[in-house]
Amino acid sequence: MIGRIDAQPRSLVLVGSVAAAALVLILAYVAMGGGRYDPLRVANPCDPREWRSPQGSQEVAEQVTLSALDGAACDLGVSREELALAIANEDDFAAFLGERGIDQGRAEAALRRGMERAIDDAARAGAINGFEEFALRQVVPRLPAGRLLQAVRDGDLNWLGALVG
Repeated sequence: MIGRIDAQPRSLVLVGSVAAAALVLILAYVAMGGGRYDPLRVANPCDPREWRSPQGSQEVAEQVTLSALDGAACDLGVSREELALAIANEDDFAAFLGERGIDQGRAEAALRRGMERAIDDAARAGAINGFEEFALRQVVPRLPAGRLLQAVRDGDLNWLGALVG
């Protein structure tokens, strides 16, 4: 009987300690803003974004793609995320253009200006060399619209090597 009396206060102390720790954890969570949900604000595509230091052609292609999407989205007055989702396939892109009353020519011009912005950003960041910059500046204005859209959609600049030898 004596052992049972001693165990009961220890159990109460243990339960009280666990409850106090849980309360401290909840209060810390709420104090750090965990009690509310504020979604992140979508960045303005017209604002310049800092370039990371890309390591390798795939990371350069990703940065160029994001910059091109920013430039085109800025030109079209939409978010980069909206445009990225819209160019996922041709049907979505056509629906996107139709919903916003944007004709194909304006969209193509916006994508070209977006690629030009991306080339400027890449050159300024030192992510491409002078020859690559020159080649891109020659190719982008002459690239068929479908290939331009595919380049932006896929983030793939490997086609450049085939074009310049």
